[in-house]
Amino acid sequence: MITETGNKKELTALVKEYGLSAGANVVGIAASESFDSAPEGFKPGDSLAGCRSVIVLGAAFPRDALLGTAAYYTELRSAMIENINGIAKTVAKRIKEDGFKSRAISGFGGRWVEGDGRKEQFGLISLKHAAELAGLGVIGRNYLLLNSEYGNLLWLSAVLTNADLIPDKRAEYAFCDNCNVCVEICPVKALDEPAVFGKKECSNMFMKKVGDKWEINCYLCRKECPYRFGMDHAET
Repeated sequence: MITETGNKKELTALVKEYGLSAGANVVGIAASESFDSAPEGFKPGDSLAGCRSVIVLGAAFPRDALLGTAAYYTELRSAMIENINGIAKTVAKRIKEDGFKSRAISGFGGRWVEGDGRKEQFGLISLKHAAELAGLGVIGRNYLLLNSEYGNLLWLSAVLTNADLIPDKRAEYAFCDNCNVCVEICPVKALDEPAVFGKKECSNMFMKKVGDKWEINCYLCRKECPYRFGMDHAET
C-alpha cells in the first residue's frame, strides 16, 4: 500500500509492482511536466487536475499475431485492448485506494496530431509519446513505439495520478537507422513525411467491413518492420 507520507522511491516501486502484478509486461513512469510540448487538451493535467505522474503500462502481443490472418490479428488486437484497459483500471483503483487521485487512460488512447474527438470518453494523451517519455522505447519511422525487447508489439495504456513518483530515464537505443521499409511498403504513402503522420490516409486504409464486422485491413508497417520482434531478432 502506498501513502502520501511514504518514501518517494518506495512509492514508485510499489506503483510499478501494481502494474506488473496486474499483468503488464513493462511499466514506465513519466513526469507530467514532461508533456509541456503537447498541444492543449493533450496534456495529462487536462484529463486529471493536479496530475504529477503518468504511469505507462505495456502488454505484449503474441508474436504469431503478425503471422496469421487479418481476422486473427483483429481478434487478438481486440482482446489486447480489453486486457490492457483492465490492467489500467486495476492500477488506478489500487492507487485511489491508497489515497491519491488517479485516472485510467484507455488503450485506444490518442496522439498529438489531429485529435479525434474521443477525449471526453477515454481521456486523451498520446500513449506512444507517453511511453517514449517513460523510457519504454522510441517512436519509430512507422509511428509505432519500438521497444528493445518487445519490438513494436507492445499495446499501451496509462494511469494519471497526483502521486509524486520518480520518472524513468528515456531509452538511449535507436532504431530505424536509414531504414525505410515501412515508408516504401505503405500503400497510401502515409509515412512519406516524417513530421506529419498521414492519419486520414491511414484511417481510410486501416479497416474494412467483412460481412457485419470490421476487420483490420492493413498493418504492414507493423508486420514488415525489421525490428517488430525487438533488437535481438532484427532482420537487417
